[in-house]
Amino acid sequence: MKKAKRLAASVLSLLLVGTLLAGCGTKNNTAGSESTPTAEPTKETTSDDQKADQKELTEIVVGATVEPHATILNSDAVKNSLAEQGYSIKVVEYTDYIQPNVATEDGSLDANFFQHVPYLDDFNSKNGTHLKAVANVHFEPLGIYPGKTKTLDALAEGAQIAVPNDTTNEARALLLLEKAGLIKLKENIGLDATIKDITENPKKLKIVEIEAAQTAKVLQDVDAAVINGNYALSEGLSASTDALLVEDASSDAAKTYANVIVVKEGNEESDKTKALIKAVTSEETKKFIEDKWQGAVVPVF
Repeated sequence: MKKAKRLAASVLSLLLVGTLLAGCGTKNNTAGSESTPTAEPTKETTSDDQKADQKELTEIVVGATVEPHATILNSDAVKNSLAEQGYSIKVVEYTDYIQPNVATEDGSLDANFFQHVPYLDDFNSKNGTHLKAVANVHFEPLGIYPGKTKTLDALAEGAQIAVPNDTTNEARALLLLEKAGLIKLKENIGLDATIKDITENPKKLKIVEIEAAQTAKVLQDVDAAVINGNYALSEGLSASTDALLVEDASSDAAKTYANVIVVKEGNEESDKTKALIKAVTSEETKKFIEDKWQGAVVPVF
């Protein structure tokens, strides 16, 4: 009987040991199955790292008039090139030619994109600013657009023609009116021309000098207007389809009046400036300009 009890105890002990071993094995397997999801935080960490990398892109703040400048800067061509170089872009839009230069001078902007060199030189001279052009980007042909009168031949005596009132663009407008055969200017006056330099005006046209941004907005109130390309585009006008006469894109004006990237003196060789120039003058950006504006905006790089 005692032997039978001892045997039963031994069997019970073996069963208990087996159960304990099985329990440990189950626990270990459970731990193993729970360890598999621990790989998921690694994926989340990778995703967070990617987001962090994106957040770490250095921002370049650029002031621009809306069309075509801001459109070019906001294009995928420019943004993708900058991202590859470790930068993002913030475009601050302006409706005038003064504030973006002021903001670039005081450091609120890293650069601006809206003007040509003659205007920039004139602005620096008159305002004591220290701004530098660092890249030629495109040329916007100045055009004569019809207002109340639909053709140049139909312009009556005393017809009103609106022109930009800033020094360089007014001269440019007067030269275009001369090219149209509407007026005559002093010989070789060139880019120094003002309305005082008109020597012949057979139709006694009234030249109305107004701020450049307003030339397109008053179009229906005058017989015709000479409008800068970007302001024409802002009003849905195209030099290639709507203008009665435009500047020749292969002329000296195209070189002289190429629109430029501008920075404050001392920043010409900064990493931000170099990255911006590379992005804006890439082949991808060139194609974007050509495809979108079909000659109304002409790349010059």
